[in-house]
Amino acid sequence: QVQLVESGGGSVQAGGSLRLSCAASGMYFSIDAMGWYRQAPGKQREMVATITSGGSTNYADSVKGRFTISRDNAKNTVFLQMNSLKPEDTAVYYCNADTRTLSGRTVKVWGRGTQVTVSS
Repeated sequence: QVQLVESGGGSVQAGGSLRLSCAASGMYFSIDAMGWYRQAPGKQREMVATITSGGSTNYADSVKGRFTISRDNAKNTVFLQMNSLKPEDTAVYYCNADTRTLSGRTVKVWGRGTQVTVSS
């Protein structure tokens, strides 16, 4: 199966920017939709942005106009450009991929997460 590794998290002041990356590796047939999710302490994990293999995107209302999701299929990587960050964006951000395995099964794979902290 595929393994996902997130990078690019860190601490930034309100109004700043960060770019998250998620690289897929391992044995798999193909990757379909990918997405970014986040979870703040004491809250449920929520969808931030998703992107299909064809490039169609969806965003949570709270990040529309500020975040941009993109992917490089040749490099098996998905990105999340985060601009105009707010303290309420503070969370652990997780990468997700719908992966078609070599055995023909479609499974959801999650990265281990990367911390994003926005200070006011």
